[in-house]
Amino acid sequence: MRKRAEVDPVLPDIPVVRQCELLDLSRSTFYYLPTPDERLNQELMRRLDEEYTKHPFFGSRKLTVRLRKAGFAVNRKRIQGLMRRMGLEAIYRKPRLSLPGRQNKRYPYLLKGITIARPDQAWCADITYIRLAHGFVYLVAILDWHSRYVLAWSLSTTLEKEFCLEALRDSLWISRPEIFNTDQGAQFTSPEFTGLLERAGIRIKAFPLSR
Repeated sequence: MRKRAEVDPVLPDIPVVRQCELLDLSRSTFYYLPTPDERLNQELMRRLDEEYTKHPFFGSRKLTVRLRKAGFAVNRKRIQGLMRRMGLEAIYRKPRLSLPGRQNKRYPYLLKGITIARPDQAWCADITYIRLAHGFVYLVAILDWHSRYVLAWSLSTTLEKEFCLEALRDSLWISRPEIFNTDQGAQFTSPEFTGLLERAGIRIKAFPLSR
């Protein structure tokens, strides 16, 4: 998506074909036009982002009502699907908020009562999403808890674990923490992610589950 935006079809000296070659972008990707249904999804996600920013405690039911009042003929099932795609969830206390997949190992909470007083004592990781002009991308960042220095980051158009693994590998080239802190999300409790940490001799800490 970022490469596609860098192509200038009216540039006099460099034709589109050559620009695509220089950017390692296929011409089919550049000339791709979203379907009407996908254009609607992009507009709905833009509106959902705005509503969620204003009312982060709204769930799919209330957001569906808001969009219907704005003139969109949508049902709750579609809004739920788009919210999953964007990684949105209403903010409120509920039991067992972030569980890993059943096959993934659970890790204890290691930082209770500990003061983070030096770099590389503990790192943390989290995922958020970024709204673009024509869609969304997901950002994972790995930070040193003490300095708040961003050690590595990676972008993805999906929530698959690969972009989290990429960021972790990049960060381990820089240094290694004593403890790695994440939530219990499936990306961070996957055997591939935790295996990298365990092989590096890093203790794994997970936020305690909501009660």
